[in-house]
Amino acid sequence: MSDTEEDNQDDSAIPSRDECESRCQKFAEVTGTDTALAMFYLQDVEWNIDTALNKFYESNCGPEKKDCKRKMADDGENSECHKKKSRVEESDPEPHRIRLLSWNIDGLDDVSIKRRTKAVCDIINKEHPHVVFLQEVTALTQVILESGCPTYQVITGGNEEYYTCILLKVDQVELIHHQTLPFPDTRMMRNLLLVQCKIKGESLVLMTSHLESTKDHSKERVQQLQKAFRVMQKSSKSSTVIFGGDLNLRDKEVASIGGPPPGVHDIWEKTGQRPEAAYTWDMSRNDNLVFPGKFKPKLRFDRLYIRGAEPPTIEPVYLELVGLERVAKCGKYPSDHWGLLTHYNILSKVKSLASKVK
Repeated sequence: MSDTEEDNQDDSAIPSRDECESRCQKFAEVTGTDTALAMFYLQDVEWNIDTALNKFYESNCGPEKKDCKRKMADDGENSECHKKKSRVEESDPEPHRIRLLSWNIDGLDDVSIKRRTKAVCDIINKEHPHVVFLQEVTALTQVILESGCPTYQVITGGNEEYYTCILLKVDQVELIHHQTLPFPDTRMMRNLLLVQCKIKGESLVLMTSHLESTKDHSKERVQQLQKAFRVMQKSSKSSTVIFGGDLNLRDKEVASIGGPPPGVHDIWEKTGQRPEAAYTWDMSRNDNLVFPGKFKPKLRFDRLYIRGAEPPTIEPVYLELVGLERVAKCGKYPSDHWGLLTHYNILSKVKSLASKVK
């Protein structure tokens, strides 16, 4: 079967646009959520509404899911699960694990921007990280993110042409404080967005930034990096600090300041320096942008750093790239950057699980 024939076959299995909208509305009414979340579930099961509802109940109603399902069907507005809507806390198959995603979502590129941003939402909802660092968010993409990721609280680092955001999983992350720290000499509206929170009882300081871009602004970029490192070092020793984003860094720039300061570690290096997870801006694989000539640059622009608490409470164990598949219908990747999905073990809970196994 040719690609064209296969595409046509897939399209024929999809209900009409009006029917899709009708099923989204029905799903949203029954579950007490919204049509954006409905679309996420329905698309995943070829628009079978019964299957989509079953998946929603199983994912969101926890150990009482059978009673919850019955009550939602029978009582509607009166059910406890309906009242919680999309903020229902999911049952946690990994009580010892925290997940964080960082991604420049390329909101400044207007090409297929809505489809690409919806694809970002789909990946966030699929991977369900506790925290998401986003760079190059715009007013348009923020609206799509808020609609497409209803189980996240959105903290913004600005409101101008483009800015950073931190998304926190509702009912799983306790927000304590957030603030935006300026970079006084920036020419590109860059700053440092900081969130203090608790996840699964652990204290964290989370910081994201989009450091100054292009080779010509290396000096300012390094100064911004040094400021972020200073904030990491000065943060309370009772908290784990994680900083990262699209830092636009070259290895020689980090080396020029002697590497990260004592106690601060590059998470890619800390988790094994896997070459397949190194390059987050890779024009040999990602063709969203056109680069003339045979040479296709690839760089580790997106990075994450960790400074542990004293004594250590959280340990990074794995780093992977996301956003590696093209978006259906438009043929683009979600962004010209790959996203960084990182996994951390809560040491006390890993130890507790190990003792139970013994």
